[in-house]
Amino acid sequence: MKIGLIGAGRLGICLALLIERAGYNVLVSDIRPDYVAALNRKQITTEEPDVQWLLRQTQNFEATWDNQRVINECDFIICLVATPSRSDGSYNVDAVWEVVEDFKDSEAKLNGKTLVVGCTTNPGDCEKFKEHLDYFGVSVVYNPEFIAQGTIVRDLQNADMVLIGGADDETYEFMQEMYNRIQARPPRWGRMSTTAAELVKIAVNCFVTTKISFANMVGEVMIGAGLDGEIDTVLRAIGDDSRIGNKYLKYGYGFGGPCLPRDNRAFASFASKVGVKYNLGDTTDNFNKEHAKFLKNYYIKQNKDSSAFYFRYVSYKPGTDILTESQQYRLCVDLLYEGYTCYVDDVDSIIAQLKQDPRLNVTRLKFGKPPEHEHVIEINL
Repeated sequence: MKIGLIGAGRLGICLALLIERAGYNVLVSDIRPDYVAALNRKQITTEEPDVQWLLRQTQNFEATWDNQRVINECDFIICLVATPSRSDGSYNVDAVWEVVEDFKDSEAKLNGKTLVVGCTTNPGDCEKFKEHLDYFGVSVVYNPEFIAQGTIVRDLQNADMVLIGGADDETYEFMQEMYNRIQARPPRWGRMSTTAAELVKIAVNCFVTTKISFANMVGEVMIGAGLDGEIDTVLRAIGDDSRIGNKYLKYGYGFGGPCLPRDNRAFASFASKVGVKYNLGDTTDNFNKEHAKFLKNYYIKQNKDSSAFYFRYVSYKPGTDILTESQQYRLCVDLLYEGYTCYVDDVDSIIAQLKQDPRLNVTRLKFGKPPEHEHVIEINL
């Protein structure tokens, strides 16, 4: 069977390559002609581990810029296009609607084809897509991935759960077979309606942001009580309770990156729309902003000698080239604005981004490790 993917970005290309490696023919489409050409040459540049190696090993993989070709040649089509956040926290799914229109405009026989929406959407969106495609005999399934940048391939191969919304029995069985070929170990399966699955996707990350914020709140309380040195010990003890668990229960930066903050706000937005006014999504987001201010003031208080600060990385996660809502980057910028010198030792792509940021005072922003003779305070959370 040939499987199609529309949208071959960071997540899309990883999933496509794993599906091909699992024994399927794969055709992907992307709107960037140069990127499509590079995929077909098997020569892309990416910071994401394993992608270049997997691409070089492909035998049944092809890329195109033409969505219609994917729709014409494939019966099982995964949509992983961008869904940016709106000002109210909800997701803008215009790019998914464009794919729906591509189906409706297709001259191919559509009856029996399946559109799998893998990008994050608002609860209820897939039901609307389904209303438009039912007439053509196209099934709509919601199947998001739970991954983090920098470990996408590994996360896809070691999923805690595969979430499938709206699939009939035949499609569900096929997806189980496909994912079992990808997974390093058998996953748990979550099968439900599309709207319930859309809610699960954002609610999971909302819970994670709440857990991160809880750990940071405990840390702030302990610092206020003069118990700085025992923060890790206390949080470890709290996490040892089986009802809580230690994963994500660490004191440090607030949550950031391209996924957690957006899903948290999307959950808050949806909760508000259905009448839940005092929801944890809003509270957690507000605490995260205040925690950033707390960290800035905390490190300024530690710096009685007006020393420089040293960051081993300012990307939202070490080993990635992403500054999106990076709390590390925010702290660095805040300290620069307070008049301190900051040394940043990160990957070349991050340094290039910093040099292009007009907000930064480059006279106080230094790149690489600080000189041995200079006294610095290392930011190590």
